[in-house]
Amino acid sequence: MDHRGVLIDGFERVKETVHATLDGLSDDALTARLDPEANTIAWLIWHLARVQDDHVAGVAGSEQVYTSAGFAARFDLPFDDGDIGYGQSSDDVAAVTPPADLLLEYVDAVHDRTVEYLGGVSAEDLDRVVDENWDPPVTLAVRLVSVLSDDLQHVGQAAYVRGVLDRR
Repeated sequence: MDHRGVLIDGFERVKETVHATLDGLSDDALTARLDPEANTIAWLIWHLARVQDDHVAGVAGSEQVYTSAGFAARFDLPFDDGDIGYGQSSDDVAAVTPPADLLLEYVDAVHDRTVEYLGGVSAEDLDRVVDENWDPPVTLAVRLVSVLSDDLQHVGQAAYVRGVLDRR
């Protein structure tokens, strides 16, 4: 397996875990909070997909799936289409109330775009600097692993919340 295969496998695991976490989940469970300030499953899944969409589109030099495929209008959230969840308030988290099928459709579309992009990434591309705002500057490899790490953490959090809710 080469670098593309490893990265695609990692992102495939995110998608699979999202599907498993949302399978059969009620709308009430999607937006339930373990405490008044906790993130919901709906927000966690929306956020991880937004981060992946934003960051992969950024390194690919393409438009985000969220806007190009009409998901921003379909989610109809009360904040800017460019928002990806960083720094959002508890009220913003509560505003993310899409049905599971819309979340899954968006996650799948972002995943497909990610796999398409990764299919064309050479080993040499991984050393390309994509963000000079950090010291040391961020390479494509570091950015992709960072997105994968963030996605896995958030889908793990969503799965944990589901487990707690299932035991109640």
